[in-house]
Formats: sequence, C-alpha cells, structure tokens
Amino acid sequence: MLKGSKVGLRARHEDDIPILRTELYDDVVNSSRAEAGPWRPITPGSKDPRLVVDETTDRSVPFSVIELDGGTLIGSANLWGIDTHNRCAHIGLGLLPAARGKGYGTDVVATLCHYGFVVRGLHRLQIETLSDNTAMLRSAESNGFVREGVLRSSAWVMGAFLDEVLLGLLAEEWKPGAQGRTPV
Repeated sequence: MLKGSKVGLRARHEDDIPILRTELYDDVVNSSRAEAGPWRPITPGSKDPRLVVDETTDRSVPFSVIELDGGTLIGSANLWGIDTHNRCAHIGLGLLPAARGKGYGTDVVATLCHYGFVVRGLHRLQIETLSDNTAMLRSAESNGFVREGVLRSSAWVMGAFLDEVLLGLLAEEWKPGAQGRTPV
C-alpha cells in the first residue's frame, strides 16, 4: 500500500466495488461529471469496467483510497493512459460524498505523484477536470500542477457544455512532501 499523510492507496478489493458503484457511479450527476461519456446504469452483478481491475493491461493502475485512521474506504484513484514511451500518464480520483472537503483529495494527488514519478519513473503527469471543480483544481495546484490551458465547451454534462482545465506537472517540478510527509 502507498501511504500519504491522511490516505492509503491500496489494491481494489472485491468488497470495495459495491460501495464505489453505489456512492460514486450510481449518482447520475456525479458520474456524469466524472466520466467522459453519458451516464448509464450498470446491471448489478455485472463487471463494471470502471471498477473491475483488468490485470492484462499496464495502461491503467486503479487504487482504492482508504483513510489511514481506521482503514475506511473513502474513494477511488487511478493512474490511467500510461504511455511508457513518452513516460506520461493521467491522474483521476473520486471521493465518496462523506469524504469530500477534508483535504483527502490533495493527499491522494500527492500520493499518485509519488507513485507516478518515483515508482513508475514517469516524466509528466496530467489532470483534466471541469472548470468548476474547485476542489480538484485546488488539490492539483497545491501539489505543483500548472494550468496549461482550457478546453472550451469540451464536456457535455447534464444538458450543458462545460469547459475543462488541463493541468500538468513534470518530474523535475515536483516537490515531494510539499503537502506534508512524503508518501511511501
């Protein structure tokens, strides 16, 4: 398990899936804001590609996020779109509603940066988020990510086009431990 100052990133457990599905993906508005496509219901018991780990690919590494104090599941995080030639990847995360607003997102981003830069040897990490997602923007910028551009009206969300913000961080710009103790 990777440990930040408040959170741990561990392998996805089978019993995490119903909780993450119910609290993150069955919420139409939340799921529509987080996914790059329209929300659709997933039949109970089916293999939800957003949550089931595909061990045959190295292009995505999903984690379950737990609170270090108590070990409670509080969300999902991943490094996705991993490009080993160009040594870059994207960061994504989703926190359960009860875990939001407590600083966990900033710690998740820091821990994913440690994983990407130190463990995987990547050169660049990238985040794309809706322009009104102030929590993610704050978490990214607190960890040194720089706004590189705005993709105007690029996301269709619940009947409206929204802007997306593109943020990037290079390995040489990353300052481990800037948000507390260095993840391990």
